[in-house]
Amino acid sequence: MKEIRSILATDCGSTTTKCILIEKIGDTYRQTIRGEAPTTVEAPFEDVTMGVINAATEVEELSRQQLTLSDGAVREATPHRRFVRQVRDEDGTERWEIIVPQDGDEGVDAYISTSSAGGGLQMMVAGVVAAMTGESAQRAALGAGAIVMDTIASNDGRLPHEKIDRIRRLRPDMILLAGGTDGGSKLPLDLAELIAAAKPRPRLGHGFNLPIIYAGNEALKVEIHEILSPVSALTEVENLRPVLERENLNPARDAIHDLFMEHVMQQAPGYDKLMGFCRYWDGGAVQVPIMPTPGAVGKIIEKVAEIQGINVVGVDIGGATTDVFSVFGGVFNRTVSANLGMSYSVSNVLAEAGLENIQRWVPFPLDPSELRNRIGNKMIRPTTIPQTREDLIIEQAIAREALRLSFVQHKEFAVELKGVQQERTISDAFDQDGGMRSLVKMMDLDLLVGSGGVLSHAPRRVQSAWMLIDSFLPEGFTRLAVDSIFMMPQLGVLASFHEVAATQVFDKDCLIYLGTCVAPLGRVKAPGKPCVHVKGQLPSGPLDVTIAQDELRLLPLGPGEEAELLFTPEKGFDLGAGPGKELRRTVQGGVVGLIIDTRGRPFTLAADTPGRLEKLARWDITRE
Repeated sequence: MKEIRSILATDCGSTTTKCILIEKIGDTYRQTIRGEAPTTVEAPFEDVTMGVINAATEVEELSRQQLTLSDGAVREATPHRRFVRQVRDEDGTERWEIIVPQDGDEGVDAYISTSSAGGGLQMMVAGVVAAMTGESAQRAALGAGAIVMDTIASNDGRLPHEKIDRIRRLRPDMILLAGGTDGGSKLPLDLAELIAAAKPRPRLGHGFNLPIIYAGNEALKVEIHEILSPVSALTEVENLRPVLERENLNPARDAIHDLFMEHVMQQAPGYDKLMGFCRYWDGGAVQVPIMPTPGAVGKIIEKVAEIQGINVVGVDIGGATTDVFSVFGGVFNRTVSANLGMSYSVSNVLAEAGLENIQRWVPFPLDPSELRNRIGNKMIRPTTIPQTREDLIIEQAIAREALRLSFVQHKEFAVELKGVQQERTISDAFDQDGGMRSLVKMMDLDLLVGSGGVLSHAPRRVQSAWMLIDSFLPEGFTRLAVDSIFMMPQLGVLASFHEVAATQVFDKDCLIYLGTCVAPLGRVKAPGKPCVHVKGQLPSGPLDVTIAQDELRLLPLGPGEEAELLFTPEKGFDLGAGPGKELRRTVQGGVVGLIIDTRGRPFTLAADTPGRLEKLARWDITRE
């Protein structure tokens, strides 16, 4: 590939279009300038490219200032830098465009974009058995960046007319139909008949047939085509569950992405022009597809886990939804909690978590009715931000529950394949869930990444660290980080054709490392009694300290610093080597430091816990 010196990347959200400039400074790619503008997909503009041009113009203006990066690297000012221009077509029509490739101070070598404007990709999936091919279909859709509105299955307990009515009412952007191993069940034909009877219409583009992807029993393709092609735009791909023991999700994911671009995005105003903008220069213009924002975030999480050989959990908490991503043992999973968010769906957090679970995180006396009213006011005025310290504490309490519930849902979904014959022990025979085990193993987690306004824009980074620990309850040794300015989506697209640039910027500019959380596994039985002894040499001096049970302590270990320490847990507590066994480990620091959490796993705290306010005050690491 020809050397790429500069990359302009945008993320077109439902309200704001964010734009970043990535440049090669010395031998390293760095994110240098950021700008934003309102998204213009709705009236009066009805052209998404206008928001892109406005955001790029802001970056253009800011690039005329000298910038010193966090590690001292200098990006020199370029007084005449220009990224956009107006051109005239042969018919005399004037239009704006992004200049590609870079020529001196004009243009960039690549322009890429992601989008969730228009509500993102909304899908229904259908599978023969809800807990087998139904869940595999969900994984394929979620991994492609979709919100799964409902799962139709032969055994979901609904009558045929109820399923037909559900398909008609939801009006998804797309349907994924799966079921049957190759040469196996013919039940996908029954599901196809239901879909055909519903005659589903797409949410956008009323003159178009609804895209349907068939990824089931290969032996049924001819019959499926006869049933569905008259009422839909049918695409057939490889079976996503050819045998019970293996999932083959990539063909379905690729088809979802391609059809989203072809049938859904093109119905939104200006997307055809935006797709024409997206390209990089390699001796000639090479087109780069637009990605749905959640799918792009998943791409960069998956890529970093692969390159570094680590297990990663990432979360993106927004106003309406919370996305959770995980990679354990190379297996990628994504879930969308479509009713758990910090503004539009904040009352759903209250409904699902319960008032008591939110109130348990509030460190001052608060009447339940006042808390309920504050949450209701946030739903009525979703764009407001906290104005007082009390408002901020309450918002962060709600965030803890939204994150916790989203992660619970993720762990329930990210499990080993169901329906696979396994060797079982006597204890498995008494396991009520059939011995299903979650792929998410917190003791094996290496990196936890948080993104979203409540985490990325917390007034102090230590507040972000505290929220992540309370919500995800990491075990053993876990490094914590937050996305500094929401650039993970753009880096996900960039990773598809320039892996080096994407990973360098992700590590140096996207992630702000908060530090490492050390949390022994074990139940607190005697608060105040010793839990773990930590000994070694910190950059600031020698360390020899015993942390009591039921504590949250912060030790100094700054950004870029690391220390080899000896951890000796008390009997009944385990840091990965076994209960009571010492462990020598090198830990990394961050802008917050080294956090020792001895509050126990499993962790328990309720609104009526005796001494709750005293506990919260004692755990308050923001004061240290």
